[in-house]
Amino acid sequence: MINQNAVLLLIMAAVLNGVPLLFGTLGEILSEKAGNLNLGVEGMMFTGGAMGLGAAFYYEAAGGTVGVVAVLLALLFAFLGGAVGALIYSFLTVTLRANQNVTGLALAIFGTGAGQFIGQYMRESSGGYVAVSNDLKAVFLNSPFPSALQQLPLVGPLLFGHSIFFYLGVLLAVGMYFFLSKSRPGLCLRAVGESPATADAAGIPVTRYKYLATVIGGGISAIGGMVYIMTIASCVWNHEALSGEGWLAVALVIFCLWRPLNAIWGSILFGALMILYQRLHLAFIPDELYKILPYVVTVVVLILTSLRNSKDKQPPNALGLAYFREDR
Repeated sequence: MINQNAVLLLIMAAVLNGVPLLFGTLGEILSEKAGNLNLGVEGMMFTGGAMGLGAAFYYEAAGGTVGVVAVLLALLFAFLGGAVGALIYSFLTVTLRANQNVTGLALAIFGTGAGQFIGQYMRESSGGYVAVSNDLKAVFLNSPFPSALQQLPLVGPLLFGHSIFFYLGVLLAVGMYFFLSKSRPGLCLRAVGESPATADAAGIPVTRYKYLATVIGGGISAIGGMVYIMTIASCVWNHEALSGEGWLAVALVIFCLWRPLNAIWGSILFGALMILYQRLHLAFIPDELYKILPYVVTVVVLILTSLRNSKDKQPPNALGLAYFREDR
């Protein structure tokens, strides 16, 4: 017989672990829709995690006590950290036309190092331990809804029991869907990703769209790193905490077929797969096999979609390719 409480706890844990992936995935979807394959998500999430925690930590150290302000500062500084990294990537790949794969990998290494440097600096300047108070930690971890809603049987925890970042992520995914499919700028962005030469001939500013999509996408991905540190890692900096999150987000982009709405349930599924070894542990299966499940599922989906050869399930045609206007 299925234990209802165990299933509920698994879903709650899956959402908790999936929210950072949701932001990382949405940011990368936006970048890839413009034709930029930014593999530096791991680095941007590291930088965003360190800067987001630093913003909340120093705000509280300066005497700040308003939780909403701390959350907004963490969001802002995390976004800026990822946006700066994505701006460097954009300059190298869009303006200088460097190889996107190599540049993305370099950004992953650079961003990881930058995040660890910021985290170590905060550790040393604060005496070896970087964390916010329990009161501020509760603002990041707890649900924004009243306890009466959270205590409703079954639906209470499922619908109203998550951190504010889950609801922000869902709103962002829905907004990105309408932007990409229903708005003129969104359609122009998709045209740039499909055929920059055609978009350029139609008068669409290709360079501007590539820059904006990549920089904003990088900032969104970095927010995922901040969410991880402030929720899963309990607002405490750990050099190893974010390892692998960015690469999972890149895999999730493929899994959800470059569709923002798919990223909502896809991130929750990946979150469940990430912690499955803790909830459904079988002694004869090594933990390492559990941990590669998200990648295995992604490969299976990639193979199936390739066999179907459906246009709407493929990446943008110009993804990863530098645009040379002289060749138009």
